[in-house]
Amino acid sequence: MKFFRPQRVSNLIREELGKMFERDLEFPEALVTITDVDVNTKLEAAIINFSVLPSEKSERVLEILNKLKRDLQFKMNRKLNIRPMPELVFKIDYGLRNAALIEKALLKDKDRE
Repeated sequence: MKFFRPQRVSNLIREELGKMFERDLEFPEALVTITDVDVNTKLEAAIINFSVLPSEKSERVLEILNKLKRDLQFKMNRKLNIRPMPELVFKIDYGLRNAALIEKALLKDKDRE
């Protein structure tokens, strides 16, 4: 049953961090969504994948999150009381942007026919 713990921790982090994104954090002119949280089996790291609309703001949002990382880590640790609390690692999820680019290319090809 031990292999289920990382999944449970992932879900808890995703839920709590999502709440923090909504009520505590401001991202100028950007909509930020957590797309996935992956916690390794030893609970050492939690990779937080997020998407940003518009995607041009992604790098700026990553900078903001990395600056706030220690504070977010501290708040998560107090709120969830998980031992050990995985280190938060933020990564941009380009899935939405890539899907939009593919759709745009397909529409362009369709118009040429």
